Amino acid sequence: MVEHTNKRFEAELEDIRSRFLRMGGLVESMIADGIDVLATGNTVVMERIFEREREVNDLEVAIDQSITQVLALNQPTAIDLRLLMSVSKMLTDMERSGDEAEKVAKMARRLHENNSRYEAAIELRHMGASVISMLNRSLDAFARKDPILAAEVVRSDKLVDKEWKSVLRALSSFMIEDPRTISGSIDLMFIARSLERIGDHAKNMAERVIYLVQGEDVRHTGVKNVELQARGGVPAPKKQEAEVKSENAAEPENEDSN
Repeated sequence: MVEHTNKRFEAELEDIRSRFLRMGGLVESMIADGIDVLATGNTVVMERIFEREREVNDLEVAIDQSITQVLALNQPTAIDLRLLMSVSKMLTDMERSGDEAEKVAKMARRLHENNSRYEAAIELRHMGASVISMLNRSLDAFARKDPILAAEVVRSDKLVDKEWKSVLRALSSFMIEDPRTISGSIDLMFIARSLERIGDHAKNMAERVIYLVQGEDVRHTGVKNVELQARGGVPAPKKQEAEVKSENAAEPENEDSN
């Protein structure tokens, strides 16, 4: 009876895991389709994006309900509990990535409907490829329970942030040089912002993979420390500010409540 219960529990965990990976595949394809709309103006794929967005939302609700049920009916061990909690957190990041992918497609469609063409769109396509790669590697790291690959994804977010800032500078120059480009440039800024947010969500999921495998919460610890922890090392201790100014030590600080 115990063996039967254990097999059923393992099957439920595998079902949650596989459905989450399916959800990730749908979001990945949504981002790729959104970038295709930007690059080619192929608005035929818009309906497919909307359908996948609905499917992603349905999966989020269904997986969340399954996690709640498994927690209520079982007493998961530490590693299984980490899996359930990690997927629960990653669901939110994945669903929001799908929302951002839909925004990218809508903005790209509007740009082509208005016959707007900008050189910055080329940079955005490269940025889109970068965040798709981040999401793909996050899913791969989750599937293989690979904290090293997850740490590489965390580091990749810095490069996406640089691309985001580069696009902003280019678009700002366009708007200054030609005010007629303001409307289209703003749409491109929204696209770039959505892509940057997808990168952030992929990074969050990669950090959850490290927590899943090693039980270490690496959020807000810095890229180098994340990589050290992923490789089983010990993060460098934070330097303490221990300097005391003797002249001001005896004087009360002037606190300003404003």
